[in-house]
Amino acid sequence: MPETSPATIIETRNVTKHFGGLRAVDGVSLHVAAGAMHSIIGPNGAGKTTLFNLISGYLKPTSGQVLLRGRNITGVPLHRMAHMGIGRSFQITNVFPELTVMENVRLAAQALGKDNYAFWRAADSLRRYTQAAERALLEVGLDAKADVTAGVLPHGDKRRLELAIILAGDPEVLLLDEPTAGMASEQVPSLVAMIARIRTAGNKTIILVEHNMSIVMNISDRISVMHQGRLLAEGNPQEIAANESVQKAYLGEFHDEHS
Repeated sequence: MPETSPATIIETRNVTKHFGGLRAVDGVSLHVAAGAMHSIIGPNGAGKTTLFNLISGYLKPTSGQVLLRGRNITGVPLHRMAHMGIGRSFQITNVFPELTVMENVRLAAQALGKDNYAFWRAADSLRRYTQAAERALLEVGLDAKADVTAGVLPHGDKRRLELAIILAGDPEVLLLDEPTAGMASEQVPSLVAMIARIRTAGNKTIILVEHNMSIVMNISDRISVMHQGRLLAEGNPQEIAANESVQKAYLGEFHDEHS
């Protein structure tokens, strides 16, 4: 019998985004398979971050649609995406520096629950959120630092904390924007291994924007390459590495003749 193709969990249909006269994303149609590690790459200014922002609800497209399991979620704001099973990180770490590691993650879990406005209730009455936070911290290896103030964590641990904050809501889809940005090179392999482990253990879909091509080529199932706002190429790592148009784009040879 023929193999069954994985179900599409995230799809964009002819998505376009204008900023004044600039067409940052130009008619991009993308399919992300459920359970995949799908990377979006491209040279600086290619439109990959804008596309990522359109998928996550951070930006609303000028035209086109974004779908989650076939449901139109175009223009749904970022905070509502979390309730729909989509968690997102940013290039700059986004934590509450004066709270402990545990408090940061527990608040994230509570924000997605029925007690999201019960900020002054005793912590013991919100035990299920504490348990969700404990599980997330264990997943990212920060369980031993639960009582540490977040602001004093080294940068690599802040990246792990941000991931724990996303995981507290148990999302189906993780959108990771430059997760290794600012990290020391010796810290990167353990973070990448952790992301891969979270994906397989939790059967999660991960959409990744990342400049480090070594990371992208080693962990991605599929790669979409953006250039000048359009989808230049798509395929598995071997296909992308062998694609001449992609090689030219990264070497700066693939450009508008009038630029």
